[in-house]
Amino acid sequence: MSDGRLPVRRRWVRWTITAAVTLLMVATGWVVIRGAGAVGELQGVKDSASELRTAIADGDIERAERVAPRLVTQSSRARELTSDVVWRVFEFVPLLGANFTAVREVAGVASTVADAVAPVVGIAGDVDLASLGFSGSGMDLSPFAGLQAPLAAAGLSLSDAEVRAQQIDADAALPPLADAVREMRDVITQAATVVGALHGASVLLPPMLGADGARTYVVAMQNNAELRSEGGIVGSLALLRAEDGRITIVRQASTADFPALDAPLPLSDSTLALFDEGPGRHIQNVTSIPDFTEAGPVLAQRWEQQFGERIDGVVAIDAVVASHLLRAAGSIAFGPFTADADTIVPILLSDVYATVPDPTEQDIVFGQAASALFSVALSGSDPKQLIAALAVSADENRIRIWSAHEDEQEMLAASTLGGALPTDGERGPYVGVLLNDATGGKMDFYTDAEISTAVGICHGEPTTQVRVRWSNDAPPDAEQTLPLYVTGNGIFGVYAGNVRTLIAIYGPEGATMQYAERDGEEEPVQTALFGTRSVVQHEVELSPGESTTITVSFIGEGAGDRLTRIQHTPMIDAPETTRSEIVCR
Repeated sequence: MSDGRLPVRRRWVRWTITAAVTLLMVATGWVVIRGAGAVGELQGVKDSASELRTAIADGDIERAERVAPRLVTQSSRARELTSDVVWRVFEFVPLLGANFTAVREVAGVASTVADAVAPVVGIAGDVDLASLGFSGSGMDLSPFAGLQAPLAAAGLSLSDAEVRAQQIDADAALPPLADAVREMRDVITQAATVVGALHGASVLLPPMLGADGARTYVVAMQNNAELRSEGGIVGSLALLRAEDGRITIVRQASTADFPALDAPLPLSDSTLALFDEGPGRHIQNVTSIPDFTEAGPVLAQRWEQQFGERIDGVVAIDAVVASHLLRAAGSIAFGPFTADADTIVPILLSDVYATVPDPTEQDIVFGQAASALFSVALSGSDPKQLIAALAVSADENRIRIWSAHEDEQEMLAASTLGGALPTDGERGPYVGVLLNDATGGKMDFYTDAEISTAVGICHGEPTTQVRVRWSNDAPPDAEQTLPLYVTGNGIFGVYAGNVRTLIAIYGPEGATMQYAERDGEEEPVQTALFGTRSVVQHEVELSPGESTTITVSFIGEGAGDRLTRIQHTPMIDAPETTRSEIVCR
């Protein structure tokens, strides 16, 4: 006869199940509560980081000093909330585990960033930014010595944090969390870039601005209305002298002062394969060379040959930099124009050709614009705003610097300012798009680009696809309405109003081209190698209103990496860059 009790074994199973369910519910409640707190803290980290970035860009160090401790506190709390054993166990839950891992990793990276940035802000608070500005074209170089060591330490921490942030698998997380991871990556990358640039400036500016003796630099102004790999065709040039932090304009020149060479200067095999001897003969085309460690010395040699002046370095900037500088400096007057930040680019790249039809007179106007811009930037700007303007320009790859001094050049070449071709590494591989005008006019004022990448596996091979959509947005009646100097007037066999462009696409290091097509059809292309990078170049010609799409697929080593990033020629308006789904063929 039964007494109504379950057998001992069945009771043990029930108790075990009950205990497990209870433990699971408690653990779930634990991670939900802590997860909600961590997400809240990370949202605060994102907001604080954005506010800190804005404050630094505005030169508002007092505001930055208030925000930095809050960033440290929020990120530390987020890390504490996601670092216990229960949280780590939930990282192994199928489907959802990747989200727990992403939150923990983001919290850890954010804490590293906050700990690195806070001391930098404190250092900046101890330095009077006004003392770093130009006064009568002079800069006080003494504050830089005390900044080098702490900036170097912060830079190393941020570089490590950037690598860790890039390695977080955002694609495996739910969409809202994935978006947050990508946004945090952007913040970390910008912080690393800013601190790295500040460290480079603290080391390089004193000697480069003549603390140890006078220096001379060629400044080449690039015109993005006629695209070249580095930004635009070389227009006006100037020679600057720097001594004890004081900068003066010694000489100005136009490309008319540099006739084509009968014997071209030596060029790399890759440059010759893509552009023949043009960059070695014509100073206008030197910036077709996509690696400024090669282009800089060529520009220096051309100047030294023409004027006999020894050059310590070369700086190349494009027309959009003028817009950024005028946001700090106000307005300038040159020729028949008065320009501010909003009007300077259309004036320099379009209006001047309609208002001043004679090319010789145009050169004079461009020289006046350069002189006015240098003068107001060196003597009339708020130093905080000037530093912010230069930082934005550098971030957009619109400033390139080469030094004839080996130790300085080594440091420059390792930074974005040096303009060297990128190096693939633990941050991920690069692909690139180079745009070079072959119209012989200034029609790139009317062009537009969209660039997308796709990565994955096709037929068992890791694959990276790069797609470029290139458009001619000139008015339909461009032949009649645009100046002959803008359309090129058919001088290179291009019908007036059309745009002819060399579009070169390079892949990851070690990858090989699988196929290249234009609008779904294969056509003859030029090929070259940048080191171990395969390069494919199409020549396209578009009438007003036309577009074309070029797709290049790379396979093998370096391909298929989800961390793939894009480098591209700086245009007047930055091209839209996206990630798309891979299409195997």
